[in-house]
Amino acid sequence: MTPTSSRFRGTEKYLSSEGLQAAVNCALTLQRPLLVKGEPGTGKTLLAEAISEALGMRLIPWHVKSTTRAQDGLYVYDTVQRLYDSRFGDGDVKDIRRYIRLGPLGEAFSAKERVVLLIDEVDKADLEFPNDLLHELDRMRFRIVETNEEVVAAHRPVVIITSNNEKELPDAFLRRCVFHFIDFPDTDLMRRIVGVHHPGLDAELAEQALKVFYELRGFSRLRKRPTTSELIDWIAVLKASGVQSFKLDENLPFLGALLKKEQDLMAVAEAFGRGRRTRA
Repeated sequence: MTPTSSRFRGTEKYLSSEGLQAAVNCALTLQRPLLVKGEPGTGKTLLAEAISEALGMRLIPWHVKSTTRAQDGLYVYDTVQRLYDSRFGDGDVKDIRRYIRLGPLGEAFSAKERVVLLIDEVDKADLEFPNDLLHELDRMRFRIVETNEEVVAAHRPVVIITSNNEKELPDAFLRRCVFHFIDFPDTDLMRRIVGVHHPGLDAELAEQALKVFYELRGFSRLRKRPTTSELIDWIAVLKASGVQSFKLDENLPFLGALLKKEQDLMAVAEAFGRGRRTRA
């Protein structure tokens, strides 16, 4: 289980800062999970896809829910299907292996090659999940009780864990991860990101869109500030509709592509409908 010799430098479509690149490469060298935090729209989930592409490794995603357990990531014994087969005579119910379904973690351990494992939104699960998860990652092996088989990882996966800061994570979990907080892109980086998604975009339209976007994000009354993905979608609609010029006022086109809460739409309409702006 030797560290990978490749270094992550981002991809053509995923522009990353030097700090993020350093954090990824630190995790690769130490073979530790990389815990990534940041507000929505900063590219936490897409980072795993970019690492997979850059290093030529298969990506295995694991999207965590409130009911997720670490055991679910290893394997699931499908007793319902076995019961169904026993009642209707479909298949050999004595072969228990037919009813073992590997989870994302189990699939990563059993892979013949090194893979990238994305554990997305780890803070959605209960408080015991992070520590249980690291216990399994430390052992790099697990036993399937129903068949008494042991799965031993040939390669330690590249583990990317994302968090939206919905709850505090245990100190023991944090100690064993490499950590990076992704700052929201500044104007220069966002300009490059827009250029990747909309090559050949009219420079004046791009600058107007960026100006309005950051002005909206500066409104203190917004409950959900627009993110990168919403900016990209908004520009796509502006291009498709042939909009050439606009400014932040009550007639801003396709505002619903940027703001997704009724309260925010009302706050902007109120601010500009009265001819004044809301300052941060």
